[in-house]
Amino acid sequence: MTLLSILMLLGSLIIIVLAVIAGRLVFQVYRKQKEREQKLKAQELANQQAQREQREWINKSIQILAQALHNQELTLTEASIRIAGLLDTLDVNGEVKTEFSAFYQLREKTSHIPYLEAWQNLSNAEQRKFDLERLNHEATFNDFVMDAAKRILGRDF
Repeated sequence: MTLLSILMLLGSLIIIVLAVIAGRLVFQVYRKQKEREQKLKAQELANQQAQREQREWINKSIQILAQALHNQELTLTEASIRIAGLLDTLDVNGEVKTEFSAFYQLREKTSHIPYLEAWQNLSNAEQRKFDLERLNHEATFNDFVMDAAKRILGRDF
């Protein structure tokens, strides 16, 4: 064997070894990428399921509130605040907001009235004043809100 053939054989051997190493590295990258894609897909499916469950829970809450309003277990104002808030959480389209604008309008009319701790900090006279104002708004919106509550029953958003 000549020196040239030995060098060519050695060069070929080095090329083959490097090709095998490169092939293994490419395969590892491919496998890692597939694993990552599978994890992302599984995570996306889990997120979609969680979103569906949350949406179902919010829809059920809307139904419970509308029914409680019909059973006079809630004031019109409280039901309007809660239902409008839940519809906003569901990010409903403008058409739905328009259809159920009664909730939004009553919520807007009473949004300045304090609640929870702020309500407790009011004097009795201030509480009576706000109660009277709330009752006046509720009287104005009563039919409108009750009709919206009737129409919202059985609906999913």
